[in-house]
Amino acid sequence: MPYDLDLDLENRFTYHPPVGDQDESYEQIRAGGLALAQLLADLCPSSPELTRAVNAVDEAVMLANAAVARHVREG
Repeated sequence: MPYDLDLDLENRFTYHPPVGDQDESYEQIRAGGLALAQLLADLCPSSPELTRAVNAVDEAVMLANAAVARHVREG
């Protein structure tokens, strides 16, 4: 199927209420992100690199949650 930009944009910018067990997925993703961010904060000295690492974890959590929200698994 060819790429449909309009459909992709609509999907990206539409609210996707949780369905099924998505709430649990969101919780697990956030908990994993928090655990990693806390580990980094414990092991790394305060620095611009630590800030970037924590920001990267934050971005990864947001993208993972977006994947869950935007691409509902069937069945």
